[in-house]
Amino acid sequence: MKENESKNGRRLAVLCLAGLTALGTAGCGNGVSGNSNVIVSEEKEEIVINFFSPMEKTDPDVENVARTASDLTIIMAEEKLGVEVAYDTYTAENYQDKTYDEVTIDRVCNNMDDIYLLNPDTVLKLGEEGRLADLSGLGCVENLRDVVKTANVVDGKLVAIPQEIVSYGLFINKDMFDQYELDLPETPEDFLECCRVFQENGIETPVGANRWWLETFVFAQAYADLYNGGNTEAEIAALNSGERKYSEYMRPGFAFLQELIDCGYINAEKACVSEAIEGEGPDFLAQKTPIVMAYWGAANTETSYGNPDFNMVVIGFPSSRGQMPVLSMTGFGIGSEAEHLEEAMAVLDIMLSDEALQTYAETNRVISPSKNVEVDCVPALEPLNDKIQDNIYVLGSNAGMRVEQWGNTCLIVRELLNGATVDECMAAFDRLQEESLQE
Repeated sequence: MKENESKNGRRLAVLCLAGLTALGTAGCGNGVSGNSNVIVSEEKEEIVINFFSPMEKTDPDVENVARTASDLTIIMAEEKLGVEVAYDTYTAENYQDKTYDEVTIDRVCNNMDDIYLLNPDTVLKLGEEGRLADLSGLGCVENLRDVVKTANVVDGKLVAIPQEIVSYGLFINKDMFDQYELDLPETPEDFLECCRVFQENGIETPVGANRWWLETFVFAQAYADLYNGGNTEAEIAALNSGERKYSEYMRPGFAFLQELIDCGYINAEKACVSEAIEGEGPDFLAQKTPIVMAYWGAANTETSYGNPDFNMVVIGFPSSRGQMPVLSMTGFGIGSEAEHLEEAMAVLDIMLSDEALQTYAETNRVISPSKNVEVDCVPALEPLNDKIQDNIYVLGSNAGMRVEQWGNTCLIVRELLNGATVDECMAAFDRLQEESLQE
């Protein structure tokens, strides 16, 4: 079901999301047997901790800041513990038609590595199967933001911890909004009115979209009250038991997307074939499209939206509670039967310490999972950052929900783009929920 083999999807796997979109659903099965993690020399036995992650660099001539930041934290652990951390990375050339998630699941099932960088849906699946170690005993855990624990606890166990929290928002050409005397939208109704004004003034398609990130609109509207209404645990419990339906939450967001499509504010046909940023980015930078959606790091990267020729601001998505950031996160996990479980735990504890996370956050200019670590963001990100610091957000990925959110919603949004009705999309959520209840 996953379609993240594209070069862009691989390149953004660590920076986004979420795992931007590595959305595999394969289960554990027979695979290659585990490999040795110990190198024996004449003088001493050297422990090597194997670390499996996405390939973060597709062009050898391009500097990769994310890998540099991660390397700095790994070096800290190596120097303090006297161990070596060896990288093994995913590339489509090596694994052909297998997605990153499918490969990761196979490697975890066969104890081929010690530490893994996991996408949210993989965290949920492997956590439910008991294949990930409980990290709640690490010293770094006491400094984590509550949102990190909410997103990565499965069956009472903290099975993954990220080095950054990825926030998605609306990237706005503020100059174009000022030109037509438009306030930044707070609600879905505000957003539709802005699009109407733009279109009436000759901007054919006000919203630049791609095939990966339109679900952010859905999450903002679906879960604004769930995550900000003071009753989060009870509502999630009702969803997991079947007392409430996911489709009840999702319907307003899908109806909103359908209206955007019907009015021509989004080009559904183009969105279906557009890769993230590559599809809509040129029109946004050329000031032909005033609105796109992207992740926090895109505002820091000159190859994305870090150096536009106009005044850019990044805000939350429209919701009943106003502008709403959508958060997601990949996370480090350790196999529950890892060959070097104790040593891997020690490595992660240092990599995720406040000292290491400060280095990581300063290098990448990102939101840290530690409540003690903050860095200055670029001015464009301040409106989004202010919301997050006030604990106003929704989660696009939550391992505590029985139905995986990010990947499933992305795929069902694509069905809408391809002509499915809102009712048909809601039926798809109902089927997923019924399947989860039968497991």
